[in-house]
Amino acid sequence: MSTDFPDFSDEAAEPDNDAPIQEPRLWVGNGWTARVIKNEEDEGWAVAMIKDGEPEPALVGPWTMGRDKKNPKPLDVNAFNTLVKTASEVLRRHEQQLHAQLHKNLFVATDEGQVKVMFDIVPDEDHPYAELSAYDADGEQIAKVRTSAAFKFNATSAANWIEGGYRRP
Repeated sequence: MSTDFPDFSDEAAEPDNDAPIQEPRLWVGNGWTARVIKNEEDEGWAVAMIKDGEPEPALVGPWTMGRDKKNPKPLDVNAFNTLVKTASEVLRRHEQQLHAQLHKNLFVATDEGQVKVMFDIVPDEDHPYAELSAYDADGEQIAKVRTSAAFKFNATSAANWIEGGYRRP
């Protein structure tokens, strides 16, 4: 005998993969996993914060011992939320530092006015390179050339590039 109703019997048996895990040593939620691990360097414990999809922890730090002085204190909602905030801030600072290393700019005074010179490194694994570009006071691009990622970008090299007619250094 057939019915027009779908069979939901298997759905109840399948776990919800998006449901947060909240165990004493493992919390998963908000795009993060907190795992309390044995600290190999001493007799204490550590907590590793791993962002979903990332192979390495964004943050590893000491974790508090429990009352028995042998086992770790269990994770709880407040600790997890604090760890997520701290690990997110670590990633944000890392991204800001990387951006600052890859994108630099300065201003050079010329007879025609101030020129903004930008140096942007493209971190290609096989062939990294950089783009050197110049903009006038109105933000209009004057020139753009491709150069070596190892180019020494500073006020002198930028001024020399401008004086040389924006030719590829």
